[in-house]
Amino acid sequence: MSRVQLALRVPDLEASVAFYTKLFGTGPAKRRDGYANFAVAEPPLKLVLIEGSPGEATRMDHLGVEVDSSEAVNAATARLGASGLETDVEQDTTCCYALQDKVWVHGPGQEPWEVYVVKADADSLTKQQGSTCCSDHTGVAPGAAEPVASGGCC
Repeated sequence: MSRVQLALRVPDLEASVAFYTKLFGTGPAKRRDGYANFAVAEPPLKLVLIEGSPGEATRMDHLGVEVDSSEAVNAATARLGASGLETDVEQDTTCCYALQDKVWVHGPGQEPWEVYVVKADADSLTKQQGSTCCSDHTGVAPGAAEPVASGGCC
């Protein structure tokens, strides 16, 4: 099963968890310090909440497509590359409390998208060195002249 992922950076994690629990009628599938995710069955959605700075407005952190296997990530990498998109592959990367394989691409507005599989739980929210994941990413996106204002993973 594949599902779309929406990752939001929120100023008040507890209030956001309470709101999205009511909105989707289900509690978080995973809760960790500064982090929660919801595996919503209907509509099929992976909602990720990453605690941001108090007082800031909620903002999109990144978008994604969760897939079932590393083979599906590899197939997406091949398909995206063959279509002319610049890809950034990360294998066995640890972020957002998970060990993942993933590929990143950026849309025309530099919005970060990942296609990923969660391989196992991990003990860390923060990214592995060299990963695009779980940070207030301000690096330059592939093919971009300007920094990207949001980060990504999960």
